[in-house]
Amino acid sequence: MRTDQPVLSVVVPMYDEEEVLPMFFERMHPVLDGLGISYELVVVDDGSRDKTAELLLDATKDWKQLRVVRLLRNSGHQAAQSAGFRRARGEYVVTIDADLQDPPEVIADFLKAVRDEDVDVVYGVRSDRSSDSWLKRTTARMYYRLMCRLVGKQIPFDAGDFRLVSRRVVDAVNALPEDGRVFRLVIPWLGFPSTEVAYVRAERAAGTTKYNLTKMLRLAFDSVTAFSAAPLRLATWLGLLGGVMSGLFVVGALIIKLTGRSIPGWTSTVLAVSVIGAIQLLCLGLLGEYVARLFQSSQRRPQFLVGYDSLEDPGHHTYSEDTD
Repeated sequence: MRTDQPVLSVVVPMYDEEEVLPMFFERMHPVLDGLGISYELVVVDDGSRDKTAELLLDATKDWKQLRVVRLLRNSGHQAAQSAGFRRARGEYVVTIDADLQDPPEVIADFLKAVRDEDVDVVYGVRSDRSSDSWLKRTTARMYYRLMCRLVGKQIPFDAGDFRLVSRRVVDAVNALPEDGRVFRLVIPWLGFPSTEVAYVRAERAAGTTKYNLTKMLRLAFDSVTAFSAAPLRLATWLGLLGGVMSGLFVVGALIIKLTGRSIPGWTSTVLAVSVIGAIQLLCLGLLGEYVARLFQSSQRRPQFLVGYDSLEDPGHHTYSEDTD
């Protein structure tokens, strides 16, 4: 272990969080100082448009363990986590959001669990989500059930991105060649020894959520297409179903013709064309999603661009590239 390596790195992706920042600092600072270990707080500013970056840079003057990594543009929550994983230096890395729905005080429980049980991953599992809306709780349950069915039961149910991982997990994740990784699926898939710590999820301390319904649906779709070929198999089964239905229509038409009960009309024709056409379009759409992922992967564009890291150059903005 390098002499300048802190024991703990806490990675916090942020996007337009100026309203919650004062409360976040007020909660996080004493928690990390009270752990009695060396640490760094790596805040990844994901191209914020408000005063988030300005407030963060001001805070570095009085908090030497605070490290600000600014991305040149908004790249998304998972990309910001990837940037944090690549920049974090700690023996252990915790990821947590800035909205204080996941209590920073639980980090101490994470550290105790990882040492007492000799594991590499500690998942924060939400034992109570009553602070979330009915829609969010419902969609979350649907998401985790779908992921458990498609990816495997190793996916911890109701565990988001609040977790602790060891250095060897961080190195394994960073070594993966894939783009657009979904951390809550990638880390369980790696198969490192793990445990869980339950906690009560609180309400957002201030500001508004940046994870609207559209982004949640996008996350769910990325999770499915990145970790399972089930949609392609669904397209295959739908194609077979369409073929069987077409065959039945042909047999029915021949029977009607041979028995002399053929009545000119358009209902059956429209029904057959509509059903088969809908199945074909759905299959093409599913195939198109996978082709789009292959196209994006072939371009090899960096998932995120780092414009500034306060650890490397506290006085000047720099530019560097990180490609997954």
